Amino acid sequence: MNPPTDRARLLELLRRLSFERRKVTLASGKESDFYIDCKRAALTAEGHVLVGRCLLAEVLAVQPLVRGVGGLTLGADPIASAIALTSFLEGHPVDAFIVRKEPKGHGTGQWIEGRTTIPDGSRVIVLEDVVTTGGSALKAIERCRAERLEVVACLALVDRMEGGREAIEASGVPLRSLFTRQDFLP
Repeated sequence: MNPPTDRARLLELLRRLSFERRKVTLASGKESDFYIDCKRAALTAEGHVLVGRCLLAEVLAVQPLVRGVGGLTLGADPIASAIALTSFLEGHPVDAFIVRKEPKGHGTGQWIEGRTTIPDGSRVIVLEDVVTTGGSALKAIERCRAERLEVVACLALVDRMEGGREAIEASGVPLRSLFTRQDFLP
C-alpha cells in the first residue's frame, strides 16, 4: 500500500469515471451543475481496491478501533465492502453493515444487515459516497443509534461543501472526507 499514490490514482478514477459537468437534481432535491457518482469508480476492480485502501487508513486512525463500517444503501454499500475486504487482507478485520431505507418487509424486519458480528454497543463508522446536505448520513447515524451502535465518525469519499459537514457534525459525529468539490472544480 502506498497511501499518497493510492489517493492520487483514486482521484484520477473519480474524475474520469464519476464526475460530470451537467445539470442534475441531487438526492437532496437540490439542483446542481455538476454530478459525482462514486459508484462508477468504486465498482471497478481497481476502484474497489483503492477505496478499500484509502478509507481503511482513515478507519484505522479512529481509536479505539471500530467494529463495523456501513451506511445507507446504496451509496455506502461498495465502500463498506471495499473496507471490509481490505481490512481482512491487512490483518485488521472490520466488518461491513448495510442500513436499509425501510425495514425488511419479511422475516425479521431488520433495518440493518450485517449485525451478526457487530453487537450492541459496538463502535461503528457511517460511510457516505458523496455528502451534499448530509441527509443520507444523518439517516444512517439515527438508525445506528436506534439499534444501539455507537457512531464515532462519518467517512465520505467526496464532500460537496454544501452544508452536509455542518449538519453531520451538529449531530455530534465528526466527518472526514478524502476529497472535496475543490478536487473536481477549477
